[in-house]
Amino acid sequence: MPAVLSPAPATTRPRRGLLLVVLLSGQFMANVDSAVVNIAAPSIRIGLGTGEGPLTLAVSGYLIAYAVLVVIGARLGAGHGRRRLFLCGLCGFTAASLVCGIAPDIGWLIAARLAQGAAAALMVPQVLTGIQAHFTGTGRVRALGYYAVALSGGAVAGQVLGGLLVAADVFGTGWRAIFLINVPLGVLLVLAARRLPSDERDGPRGLDLRGAAVLSAAVLLTIVPLVLGRDHGWPPWVWPCLATSAALFVVFTRLGKAAEARGRRPLIAPSLLANPVVRNGLLAHGLTTATYVGLLFVLALYLQQGRGAGPAETGLSMVSWVAAFGLAGLALPRVPARFRRFAPTAGCLLLAVSYTSLWVSLLATGGPGPALIPLLGLGGLGLGTSANSLIDRMTSAAAPGHAADLSGVINTNGQLCGALGVAAASTAYLGLPLDTTTSFAAVLGGFAVLALLASVAAIGTGRK
Repeated sequence: MPAVLSPAPATTRPRRGLLLVVLLSGQFMANVDSAVVNIAAPSIRIGLGTGEGPLTLAVSGYLIAYAVLVVIGARLGAGHGRRRLFLCGLCGFTAASLVCGIAPDIGWLIAARLAQGAAAALMVPQVLTGIQAHFTGTGRVRALGYYAVALSGGAVAGQVLGGLLVAADVFGTGWRAIFLINVPLGVLLVLAARRLPSDERDGPRGLDLRGAAVLSAAVLLTIVPLVLGRDHGWPPWVWPCLATSAALFVVFTRLGKAAEARGRRPLIAPSLLANPVVRNGLLAHGLTTATYVGLLFVLALYLQQGRGAGPAETGLSMVSWVAAFGLAGLALPRVPARFRRFAPTAGCLLLAVSYTSLWVSLLATGGPGPALIPLLGLGGLGLGTSANSLIDRMTSAAAPGHAADLSGVINTNGQLCGALGVAAASTAYLGLPLDTTTSFAAVLGGFAVLALLASVAAIGTGRK
């Protein structure tokens, strides 16, 4: 039987506000560092005198370590206390950022990036689990809205911040400033987090080691080919890795069912994934996330290489998306509860309309034109509506004892689908024998189809 999530402590409203600020700041920092290195990569290559292969590992090592370990981080938080694991992850993330900032060569930078990703895997899953534990009703919907803004805003801020900090060359630090800025911020967050109430553990301290090993191998064999295969022209080793990962996911599911049947606690409870609201929510959330992360990557290629825009200008082009995304998070709690269950489908449909409108606009005008910013804002509104409402529906439908499982699954699902979206979108954009605008329009057409499929899956989350 799943353990019951410990009830929220009887804290004052300001203390709950501090809790949310600290948790979301940690989430924001982690998301910034998933994107900030992409913009700074050319400066890092010159500064450390390294080649493309090691540089790719330095850029991608963070994502690989994070994706592989995030479910384990969620389970450790349930067994040892969310506050304790959040603090451990935050301290590790801050220390690893310092090492990244002073790394004397590429080897040190790769190792520090891997450590940074592992620390984020301890810290980040406690954010969503903590929101589930401390907020209920409309307060939870509002908190999840801010959570979604931290996810989306962090990725865009990483692109903008990377360009601005490298260009500013703060105190002559060049690219190193993108990591060193985390150190004072991390220290402040550690001091604030120590004032938060401690959490009771929500599950057994023991870890399903066999399940953890199988799942880690499955995720590793998925994320590495998707992240590194694109840069190496999809070499032959990619396909056996992906096939093996699919088989390992099947093995992991069967191991979980066997453990649950014997009354043991698997790493992820199969009964959670059997819940139709959760299952459909993960599918819809994964499809929309794939389009968003793919858009971030391909839009940067299109604007910088196809239209001659700079890194900062490229990042700023997504400001309307993030602003509308945040507006959706603030507006959703005001929607009457009886209508809120239709929000996931409505958000996905609005996202599909945005992609379709961008596609039509590009083909009609031959370039981004003045419609780009408002249409991106429409997409942000659609994704914000769908993401906030989907997470709300999933957390409301899951049993309280499955909060940590759900947090780990949502984070892993987002990372894998995001990597798949970047791999598919970039391959299509770079591989189509078309001009850059037509190729980008074709990718947007594919995104529109995926958003429509997500709207179909989202219908399953609105059933009572």
